[in-house]
Amino acid sequence: MTLEFLITSLVVAASPGTGVVYTLAAGLSQGAKASIIAAFGCTLGIVPHLLAAITGLAAILHASALAFGVVKYLGVAYLIYMAWNTLREDGALKIDDGQEHRGVTRVIGEAILINLLNPKLSIFFFAFLPQFIAPEEVSPTWRMVDLGLIFMAMTFLVFALYGCFAASVRRQVVARPAVLTWLRRSFAAAFVALGAKLALTQR
Repeated sequence: MTLEFLITSLVVAASPGTGVVYTLAAGLSQGAKASIIAAFGCTLGIVPHLLAAITGLAAILHASALAFGVVKYLGVAYLIYMAWNTLREDGALKIDDGQEHRGVTRVIGEAILINLLNPKLSIFFFAFLPQFIAPEEVSPTWRMVDLGLIFMAMTFLVFALYGCFAASVRRQVVARPAVLTWLRRSFAAAFVALGAKLALTQR
């Protein structure tokens, strides 16, 4: 493991994306516990992409326009759904203290899908991880697993920090309905923008 790998992983994890947006929304709407659960779900959503990179399945996504397109547009559709759900008063940004205890499974499920339905993650790992494996490495597969787990741990910590920060200002948001309305629109716009970006992504 090199300092370059840690710095690059930190930059990638901290860059605003679907997982960050979802974790922030969870923290604002349901509190710190929900934001950590969301961060955990987003991290779990990385596992299939990591396995795809290690086993070479990412190469199929890269080579097959059909396979890549199917996963990509499923991801776009889900992000549009998340935008619509965020705008609803009883949707993803519903402020409800009781919801934190009722929606653990739903939060994890939505978080997993957000990362799972992004084919670029598989290709990212397929191209990213081998750069940090020395040619003389005895077991490159296990080295990729180690690097992938480190990346996942960093992702979880960064997302959890984002979510806990959002949770820390939650009371101020609850006290200002106009701010909550603005946040709903902003998060919905962010999901739409991320969906548009994914739709325009090429292999």
